[in-house]
Amino acid sequence: MPDRLPPLTALRAFEAAARHLSFAQAAAELHVTPAALSFQIKSLEEHLGQPLFHRLNRAVTLTEAGRTLAPGTSEGFDALTAAWRKTLRLQDDNSLTVTAGPAFTAKWLAPRLFEFARQYPDIDLRFSATLRIVDLERDEVDVAIRFGLGSDPGLYAMPLRKEWFVPVMTADLAEQFQTVESLQQAPLIFDDSVHFLRPRCDWPTWFRAMGLDFTPEHGARFSQADHAVDAAIAGVGVVLGRRSMVIKDLAEGKLVAPFKTAIQTKAQFRFLTLKGAEDRPQIRAFREWILAEIEKTSWIADEFTVIDVEDVLPK
Repeated sequence: MPDRLPPLTALRAFEAAARHLSFAQAAAELHVTPAALSFQIKSLEEHLGQPLFHRLNRAVTLTEAGRTLAPGTSEGFDALTAAWRKTLRLQDDNSLTVTAGPAFTAKWLAPRLFEFARQYPDIDLRFSATLRIVDLERDEVDVAIRFGLGSDPGLYAMPLRKEWFVPVMTADLAEQFQTVESLQQAPLIFDDSVHFLRPRCDWPTWFRAMGLDFTPEHGARFSQADHAVDAAIAGVGVVLGRRSMVIKDLAEGKLVAPFKTAIQTKAQFRFLTLKGAEDRPQIRAFREWILAEIEKTSWIADEFTVIDVEDVLPK
């Protein structure tokens, strides 16, 4: 039996009909008449030497040969579509699609985007604020910024700054709670979005780093880091703020960090893109801009003694 492939149009007609189990719906998808689609499938069956469909009065079903052929044709056309889209994107130097978590987008990216737009007015920046796992190739996303401990096989991954945690509050609250001991009586805010970190970076860990065995049980709890920080800015209480989420508010004086000991996790934000895409003009520009923006507030970290969270694990 010859291995020569049949015409691509015939395979495309079969793939659509097999997916819909309807010649009429497949024809509508491919913008051809049902008669034309039926002719393509018939020519494919003649090429193969056996039928691919059982033709019933008002429906079609796949034969054994059709069921064997269908998965491969679907995968093949999906791969062709992905390759075509990837190739088209190589020609586009004026748009950039970025995905980042909602909290990072709200507290770090969004307040700084005016500066990026000023520096790169020709780049059309599009954002998707989500924690959903994305396929950079399939989902047509150029850059993903993700936080965690995981590895990123098959991707270009650039770690951003180390992430540390320190108590932050308004200046008024700082006047009321001037010692670590008094902070045990303060209204504490809990950021539950970092519960997945191991070892934990939470209030008991920070108090342990300060030499106190204290596990707070009451306080406002938030599932999003930006909401927890916004509550602290509003004067609701004291939050154990993550560097990325509070650095700008510290620089602008909206929050203060009177206690100069921070605990650091090995989890990091990473700048992710497809291997080989990192030097596309708009991706390189965005990467260099992020690094420059991080550097603008790097001086704040010099104020703190940063302790690795693993060094304060319970004995």
